[in-house]
This record gives sequence, structure tokens and C-alpha cells, in this order.
Amino acid sequence: MKTKLFVVYGGRSVEHEISLKTARTVLSAVDESKFELYPIYIARDGRWCAPDAQDISGTDARRLIAEPRHEDAAASIGDVLLHQLSLPGKKVVLPLIHGSYGEDGTLQGLLEMLNVPYVGNGVLSAALALDKAMSKEVLAQAGIRQVEHRVVRREQWLADEPGCLGTLEDEIGYPCYVKPASLGSSIGISRCEDRSGLLSGIADALQYDAKLVVERELPGREIQVAVMGNEAPVASLPGEFIHDNRFFDFASKYSDPRLRMSIPAEIGEDLTVKIRALALRAYRALGCEGLARVDFFLDRDGLLYLNEINALPGFTSASMYPVMWERTDGTTYAALIEKLIGYAFDRHAAKQSIRYERQATC
Repeated sequence: MKTKLFVVYGGRSVEHEISLKTARTVLSAVDESKFELYPIYIARDGRWCAPDAQDISGTDARRLIAEPRHEDAAASIGDVLLHQLSLPGKKVVLPLIHGSYGEDGTLQGLLEMLNVPYVGNGVLSAALALDKAMSKEVLAQAGIRQVEHRVVRREQWLADEPGCLGTLEDEIGYPCYVKPASLGSSIGISRCEDRSGLLSGIADALQYDAKLVVERELPGREIQVAVMGNEAPVASLPGEFIHDNRFFDFASKYSDPRLRMSIPAEIGEDLTVKIRALALRAYRALGCEGLARVDFFLDRDGLLYLNEINALPGFTSASMYPVMWERTDGTTYAALIEKLIGYAFDRHAAKQSIRYERQATC
């Protein structure tokens, strides 16, 4: 009997369109001799619906968009849970929502309550990885080198803008980067060369998050490592995007025709061994399971600085994460999906041995 694979995509995040691209690629690649596909679309307003798998065939990601039957989000979720996720048989959920309300532990929490196996990080690791401010705190405790940064909260900024600005200029300086704490794909991120740029960058980032990270610019290269696994994770060969952009923003990532991958990155064997080991160390520090992409800065002196951990990296066939695995050990896109599903079942099986009732005593 085939395994029921529920692919959840869309969502309320500003990364909605990126989720559609990821879902389109995954749905096209899944081996349907092994899996019975059940797409679940979450609209921008948070309502759920379950399109017919036959209706979303083709290569146009826009065909994945469907109109939920219910006007109320709670009713729509209940409808999908009742008629889809309650179906009998072996099942697993593949969450493909980048950013808020999908990559941040919220969806994972619901799936934990339902006791359904799901691919990727658990509640805590997903929440930590998406929140750059919190992940930096944990990684610092693990002794992992990071770029100098400060956290700015909206209420702090509104209460004392001159004081916050002075602290950032004194302790971080220019150029610097302003980032929403909990967002991906370089959305809301600004490179700031002076006070005017910093003020503009903070105003822009506060549209997306109430907590920001302001980071000193580190001249050098950006190197990425793909990691997968649960208790015994493994790391890929490192990769690097080759581009001419001073700031690798959203347009550079998704629209620059000159962008190319270098896998393995040209960094030498000793540094390759070191960066793979450091990626695993960071992965374990955040309690990651399933998959993550670990991003580093390599400065001009050859020192590595951890940039961030992405709990749900780009996952189209042309994204760095799957391509790194293909060039590391020959794992194809379809085989990678199956490996990640396997990790989901392993983790779920291990959790079934945990007691949730106090053992009776005589």
C-alpha cells in the first residue's frame, strides 16, 4: 500500500510565492509508485483547502492556488483535518511553507498534537532557526563564532530612537545590515552605508517584524553546507553562489541570470573538513532534525563566521540544498525527498516510546 504524502504549501508568509515554487517541484518529483499525493494549500489569509492532485498537474506554480470552501480559517482547517489528514493508512506530512506560520514551529506544533509524522525540524528547532536573534544567542553559548550584531525591538526603537541609533553607530558602525529577526529570502533586509540608510532600513524591516538584527558587514565570501539527519546528521560538501552583487538580495537570489553555483566551493581540503564539522556542530546546537542549510561567512583571513541556519532552505531542483547533495554523493532530488521522509518516520517512531502518563506506584 502506498504511503499518503500530505504536501502543505502556500501560507501567510511573505514567502508565499517561493513556497509555491518549492511545492511545484516537489509534487512533480515524488515517486507516485510509492506515494499517494495529497496537496494542502494554505491561502494568504490562513484558510486551508485540499485541491485535487489531478487539478494541479503541469509546470505552472499558479495552478497550485485554490479557493478554500470556508470563510473561516478554523472551519477550513477542521475540514482538511477531518477529510484528509484523518484518512487511514501510513501517512506523513511534508511542510513546504517558508517563513512565518510554517517554518517557525507553529505548523509543527499542530502536527505534534495530531501525532502525525512530518518532515523537517521540530517545534523548538524550527522556532529557533527562524528567529535570528534567538539562534544567535544559542549559537554563542555553543562557542560558535558569529559576526558582531545587536538586537533592536520595535518598542525600544519607538521609545528612544536617538539612543538606539547612537548605540548602533558606536558598536556596529557602517556598513551594516538590518534584518527582520524572523524572515528569509533576504526580504526586508537592507545594506546601510550611513545614518540615512540605517534609518530607512530599520523603517523597512519593522514592516515585517517587531524584532530586528543589525549586523556589522564582514567582507568575504558566503559558503553554505547542507545537513540532514536526526541523531547522526551528515553534512554535504560546501557550496557557494558566484555573483557580482555587493548585497545578495531577493532579486539577486531569484532573478539574476548571471548567478551560478560553485559546488564544491573552492576553499581547500582542510577548510572543507572544518566547515562541514562546524555545520554539524551548529545543527546539533539548535537541536535540528531532518534538514537544514548552514550558512557561513569566510573572511579574508580565512576565519569562519556562522551567518544563519535555514530550517527549510530553498528546495527547487535548482536550489543550493538539493544540488549540494547531488554533487556530494549522487543523491537525486526524488531520492532526497525519500530520505527526508525516512527521517520523519524514524523520529516519529522514537517519540512513541515517551511516556505521557505518570507510572502508577504501589
